Amino acid sequence: MCKIQFPQFIKCKDGLKMHPGLTILEFARMAGVKINAECGGIGKCGKCIVRIEGGEENLNQLTNIENSFNLKDKERLACQARIVRDKSDMTVYIKNFGEYEILKYGMEREVPICPVYRRKGSRIFKNGTPLENYRGKIYGLAVDVGTTTVVFDLVDMENGDILETVAKTNPQISYGNDVISRIEYTLVDKENKKYFEKDERERRVHHLRMMAVDQINEAVRELSKERGEDISQYIYETAVVGNSTMRNLFCGMDVSSLGIIPYEASHTDAVVRTPDEIGLHTNEAGTVYGCALIGGHVGADIVADILASGMYKDEEISLLIDIGTNGEVVLGNKDRMISASCAAGGAFEGAAVSCGIGGIAGAIKKIEIVDGRIAYSTIGNKYPIGVCGSGLIDLLAQLLDKNLMTKNARIRQDFSITGDLKLTQNDIFQLITSKAAIKTGWKILLKHYPVDIADVKKIYLSGGFGNFIDVKNAMKIGLIPDVDESKVIKIGNGALEGAREILLCKDSQKLSEIVAKNVEHIKTNEVEKDFEYLMAENMYF
Repeated sequence: MCKIQFPQFIKCKDGLKMHPGLTILEFARMAGVKINAECGGIGKCGKCIVRIEGGEENLNQLTNIENSFNLKDKERLACQARIVRDKSDMTVYIKNFGEYEILKYGMEREVPICPVYRRKGSRIFKNGTPLENYRGKIYGLAVDVGTTTVVFDLVDMENGDILETVAKTNPQISYGNDVISRIEYTLVDKENKKYFEKDERERRVHHLRMMAVDQINEAVRELSKERGEDISQYIYETAVVGNSTMRNLFCGMDVSSLGIIPYEASHTDAVVRTPDEIGLHTNEAGTVYGCALIGGHVGADIVADILASGMYKDEEISLLIDIGTNGEVVLGNKDRMISASCAAGGAFEGAAVSCGIGGIAGAIKKIEIVDGRIAYSTIGNKYPIGVCGSGLIDLLAQLLDKNLMTKNARIRQDFSITGDLKLTQNDIFQLITSKAAIKTGWKILLKHYPVDIADVKKIYLSGGFGNFIDVKNAMKIGLIPDVDESKVIKIGNGALEGAREILLCKDSQKLSEIVAKNVEHIKTNEVEKDFEYLMAENMYF
């Protein structure tokens, strides 16, 4: 039997046995090779481009879908290239190979230290109950499981110090770049057009869970190797945040209800598991704490954002915006907070935009039009391979400012960014649709609180995307409210910062559960009778 190689991945350098009948994407998933398949492998996004070096005769002919993407010589879409023969070895290179530029840090602030696991003398106690002898260290993990990325802090729970911050691409991206794709993978048998039986749903949830969990286990092993000792024995507690789908998948829970009307999680309370139940290779006497959810698709990551911003204890009214594939907004103060999720789609993360790409090396992150010429910078100062979200916001704002795009979001012809990259009218439509979802979300919250934007004293931007955008340009296109720039506060990875607080303080664990229950979850399309009209209105400038 011949072999297929993915030389960019260490574990696949020696080759793996070929499996005729599978697409390259299906094979890569089986082998644990990460390929960015933002549409879930149905041939819509065109992001899963691979280059075949030898062994092309093993594959089917180019499909009609592939022909529509103007692929270069030797390039195929992994979701369309099917292994139909086993005649020779094949080498596959992934075009968009590379880790995302991931925001690792939140705001610098003091966090109270009153953890569940504490040392007294030579013993470790859990909530006051003797557990085992002190091994010399007490560590914890604060984990933010995102749709695209997995980030965690290794924390010394005796003094609160962050010892390491590790950021990885979530390997689940091979099943799509949004939560709906992950839910559908666990729920829908598309080939036979029916729902999976319970056993198959559980198997698929387990598979997605272990993809994320194994990523963390591998990172802990790497840290152990660097430090010259097995640090897993010192890790007693893991605090996990994420959106509703990601948290429940990580905890091994059915997420099908999040994909079916009324789109509510089957379990919103905090979840406590043993490391063995989750599959984490940490101290077996430890705990995994999945933080509580608010409701619908407003999850534990937003609870953590609220804690990190401190808006839950302020007299003044604040607005929190977390921009992503599933955008979330929260409005309020210590007396009342309301929230909503916004189905923004993945346009600002590169999906459905012909020149779009995630925040990886070579992505254009900043754009300016000067005297009719394009000036840009890329992540890692690499050759430009696409435009990520912050660059797309800049580009829209610049086109508008230079009268190259009308207020109705129309351009006369495709706009060339580089020789290979251009922005089309359809790309603009995808972007303004995503923008409209976020804008409609915060405008409806303002209306139903009710409060005027002038009365909002702070606007918190959370997450990597919010941290990297140009605030003025985001205001110019209407993505965030047009206010005095001094009101806008970037809190970095607020979800990770909030998770660290929950890890270090059992009182903050309880507080997070109270906050999750007290924040009102609003479904914007239900409370606003003119929702569709507002969405359409907010698409334009």
